[in-house]
Amino acid sequence: MPELPEVETIARGVDARLRGDRIVDAWLGSHREPFKTPPARQADGLRERRIVAVHRTGKHIVVELGRRAEDAVAADSLPEKDREIAAQWIVHLGMTGRLLVTTPQAPVAKHTHARLTLESGRELRFVDPRRFGRLEFRDLRKAGGLARWGFVAQGLEPLKIEAEEFANLFRGRKLAVKAALLNQTLLTGVGNIYADESLFRAGIRPRRRAGRLTRAELEKLHLALREVLEHAIRLGGSSVSDYVDAEGVRGFFQLEHCVYQRTGEPCRTCGEAIKRIVVAGRSTHYCAHCQH
Repeated sequence: MPELPEVETIARGVDARLRGDRIVDAWLGSHREPFKTPPARQADGLRERRIVAVHRTGKHIVVELGRRAEDAVAADSLPEKDREIAAQWIVHLGMTGRLLVTTPQAPVAKHTHARLTLESGRELRFVDPRRFGRLEFRDLRKAGGLARWGFVAQGLEPLKIEAEEFANLFRGRKLAVKAALLNQTLLTGVGNIYADESLFRAGIRPRRRAGRLTRAELEKLHLALREVLEHAIRLGGSSVSDYVDAEGVRGFFQLEHCVYQRTGEPCRTCGEAIKRIVVAGRSTHYCAHCQH
């Protein structure tokens, strides 16, 4: 499943290419699994809206959409900062989802579930062979007027959380630290790859009880997690399966993995063989010599 760096890379790529473009038509497929909002309602809601911005929230890509002409009068009563964004298209990539900026002439992949035709002549396509991804449309209008109630992730943002707040998340918790990192109600966007890599960089074994980590260990983990995520974003994410960015290009961070999916290979630091265990139902990789 694409994690925070992969989703961030795609969101930035779509934003750079399509910000300011206008959706002139929308086609959505017939398989019901990808649609949290009925496809006909999504298609109708997306048409004739301008893409104001695209950003990541947790593991979701949020496409901020402008108002239609008929909304302009109602929007006049809103504060200026709230006038521009009227709706959101929310994309969760699931296990195998791709959000691609392409041309109408490009071959259409077999498992394409959405095609947005843009005023610029480009298309934005959602492709998902396993259909675990989800598409949702939100009109940010409520009965009795217009109001902002946009998508919000459950957990805290790993790239913004401060050390004190990070430490408080783990205080008194009996679950393994690896399980705590994967808990999306605590931290949003962290998955298997970056939990393993950040624990290695911090020198902490994945089965350690989260509530028993020292303040110094939690500070190291906080720093390691941020460094790993930021470095992975710079390298375009990890292409360990079929992940590609908005232009169909693979990431490079998988070339720098220290432990993830390196079972039996020598640790890049000490040379000892990387071990694999299962924590919270997830395959977990660590170095028994470097992590304590």
